[in-house]
Amino acid sequence: MAFINYATREIYCKIVYYGPGLCGKTTNVQYVYDRTVASAKGRLISLKTESDRTLFFDFLPIDLGALSGFRTRLQLYTVPGQIFYKASRKLILKGLDGLVFVADSQRARLDANLESMADLWDNLRDEGRSPGRLPLVIQYNKRDLDGIAGVTELRELLNPGGAPEFEAAAASGRGVFDTLREIAKLALKELERGRR
Repeated sequence: MAFINYATREIYCKIVYYGPGLCGKTTNVQYVYDRTVASAKGRLISLKTESDRTLFFDFLPIDLGALSGFRTRLQLYTVPGQIFYKASRKLILKGLDGLVFVADSQRARLDANLESMADLWDNLRDEGRSPGRLPLVIQYNKRDLDGIAGVTELRELLNPGGAPEFEAAAASGRGVFDTLREIAKLALKELERGRR
C-alpha cells in the first residue's frame, strides 16, 4: 500500500518490475533514470552480482508532482529474475501499489516467462493479494530481436485478463515511458479510489 506522509504531504507509490532473469527489468529502470531530470529523481541504487545481474533490487524515486495537495513519488523496484531468489522477490513485492510484468519476447524464453508469471501469482496469493485487483501492466520486451513470438501468442500465454500491454525494446527506450506512464496512472487511480 502507498505510504502517505502527512507531515511532509508526500505520497510514495511502490511500482515493482517483475519477470524472468535477463528480460529487461533493470534496463527499463536504468533507461528511466538516465532520461529523468536530476531534480525529479533520487539516487539509483542497484545491487549486482559479478555477472551484472540485479541481485536484489533497483530503487528509483521519481517525483510526479502533486495529487490532492500531496507531492507524489514513484518508487521503482525490480526483482531478481533468477528462480533461486524467490525469498527476495517475495520481500520486494510487500506493499506494492502497481506491477509491471516484463516478458522476454524471444520464443526461446516462453517457458521462463510462464514460470515467472506463475511464481508471481503464487507470491501474490501468499501475500493475500488478488491479482485481478492489482494495477498491472504487461510489457513485451526485446521486440527488436530476431526469433520473437507474436504479440497475439504472448497475450494468450501471459495476459488472458486483458491488462494494458506495451511492446518494447528497453535497450533503446521504445515503450519504456509508455509502460511507466500507464502503471503510474493505474496505481494513482487505485490510490485515489482507496482514499475515498
